[in-house]
Amino acid sequence: MNPEKTIRDGSYRLALHTLAKHRRLRHVLIPLVERSLHSSFLRKNPRNRPAQVQEDKYAAMMALLSSSLRSIDRGIVSRHVMERFFEVYLDNVLMVDWDKLRKSLGFAPPSFLVIAPGKQCNLHCTGCYACSDASSAAKLDFDTFDRILTEKEKLWGSYFTVITGGEPFLWKDRGQDLIDMAAKHSSNFFLVYTNGTLINEDLAKRLEQVGNITPAISVEGFERETDERRGKGVHRRILKAFENLRNVGVPFGISVTATRHNWDMVTSDAFADFYFADQGATYDWMFQYMPIGRKHTLDLMVTPEQRLEMLKRTWHLMRDRKIFIADFWNSGTLADGCISAGRRGGYMYIQWDGDVTPCAFIPYSTHNICEVYRNGGNLNTLLNTPLMRKIQEWQDKYGYTQPAEKVNNWFCPCPIRDHYQEVFKTIQECKARGIDPDAEAALTEPEYRKGLIQYGKDFYRLSRPLWEERYVRTEKPSKARDLEPVT
Repeated sequence: MNPEKTIRDGSYRLALHTLAKHRRLRHVLIPLVERSLHSSFLRKNPRNRPAQVQEDKYAAMMALLSSSLRSIDRGIVSRHVMERFFEVYLDNVLMVDWDKLRKSLGFAPPSFLVIAPGKQCNLHCTGCYACSDASSAAKLDFDTFDRILTEKEKLWGSYFTVITGGEPFLWKDRGQDLIDMAAKHSSNFFLVYTNGTLINEDLAKRLEQVGNITPAISVEGFERETDERRGKGVHRRILKAFENLRNVGVPFGISVTATRHNWDMVTSDAFADFYFADQGATYDWMFQYMPIGRKHTLDLMVTPEQRLEMLKRTWHLMRDRKIFIADFWNSGTLADGCISAGRRGGYMYIQWDGDVTPCAFIPYSTHNICEVYRNGGNLNTLLNTPLMRKIQEWQDKYGYTQPAEKVNNWFCPCPIRDHYQEVFKTIQECKARGIDPDAEAALTEPEYRKGLIQYGKDFYRLSRPLWEERYVRTEKPSKARDLEPVT
């Protein structure tokens, strides 16, 4: 094999396969991959994004590659799972030619769905966005769940599925559970958000056998912080789940809810050391607390000042330590802004009773997938609803379809968190209803609305100088000097 020709010809699959299996060739291949990816992001840049946005995507890709290779080198990824990763995630998800797909379908589809098949959970966590607990019995039936997965493959060419809940590993219908569903849809790659407490040795073995599921296990910090929110002894059970997954070779990540009380800890080097170096996590999905769900409150939200510091620390971990950590709000540059409402490359959310929302964190709906199916519709019916269209129009105007010099501040990408007045207006115009009593009540709370609107204004004002200095200017970006975290 000629490594340089392989990379030059765009044969990334072969190059990455070689990187994973032949450690001794990395000193040759990694610099070539770096140069090729950097050129692809910065020189080609077909959608005319700001140069620093493309630099961010390149840095994230290299962090993900490095995090994955560390897990492989540690021996905690089985050969079968590795092969399935190349067959499913790399070929069907990561390396999709979206322009070719758009031309074949005649429109630009979402790239994935987030599905919460069941509301039931064995924990009762403080501030749960889904209001889940052990008594919650609502769930999608097997046939509806199966049809959703089949349709998104057929209609959108989508092979990536995010599963949340409730606790996903409690879902079961007609004697079939989530792992059975993943086995049936073996061409899909599943990211499953889970509390981890059900991942015993037997379940870990089944995950390795199907090879197309990676669990993202929720932690709130270390033992004290996790147990305070999730229950006494939960953290010890999570560590046992990590061990069970390592033993069979299933790569896993962590899912973190950052609040104004734990933000400093969960973005620290010590936190990264424990979960990545000691426990073997491959990735970290950071979710800043959203004031929705059970006993929602603005008092738990990270402050604008804390959020800006979190942004800087995230990029320190990505660029300097090559640890893949993505913040659902602060990493807006990686996704070209908000990805909700079925935007190209984005997603929609379908929950256990069939209600469809633009996002897991916009708990308002006008349509139910079960009713859509009964009326002869399909997933494409949902893409064309006024609620989805209006949010997509906002996304386009804010930056998604704008030239680089007119892209607005993607440090503030979220319509419900950063631009609440806009989404509140849309909810009213479309007559969307809250999917739970807490969401419905929030619409009638003037202090809630006033607080979220002010929060968005404050963070926009605070982050705008950094955005304009590093992203709006068209000259070549100056690496990450201005994103250094405060010590």
